Amino acid sequence: MADYFTNFSLVLKLANEAEQAYALDLAHKASLAQQGQVLPADFPKELVDMIEDWQFETDADNSGTTHGSWLHSMNGGVDAVCAFIQHLLQKFDQKGYVTFEWSHDCSKPRVDAYGGGAAFITAKEIKTMSTATWLNEQVA
Repeated sequence: MADYFTNFSLVLKLANEAEQAYALDLAHKASLAQQGQVLPADFPKELVDMIEDWQFETDADNSGTTHGSWLHSMNGGVDAVCAFIQHLLQKFDQKGYVTFEWSHDCSKPRVDAYGGGAAFITAKEIKTMSTATWLNEQVA
């Protein structure tokens, strides 16, 4: 039996401690909801449908002179992390953008197990691409 992984790691820079606290609190509430607890009434409605895909961890990152959140996973959650980032951009940085990449990996050699993708996220739009789609487009 093989184990499949989707890996990503990025630091989302935030302007101050209050923004960081909001992001960490929101991620904590989502994590609790994924474990079966009821979402609070003030949880952002656009993120409710992402709870099932919330497979990433969120930790404080206070490196350097900025505050931020370290978002990382070995288990996927790409769609949820994109929606989470977009929510934070909408709330705190309307003109900003975030980019990150992810990889697909496997504990054993499998022909369908490797690849990856990338995301470009703004307050208004999420654009993603996968290496598998790109390769198919090149063949076509």
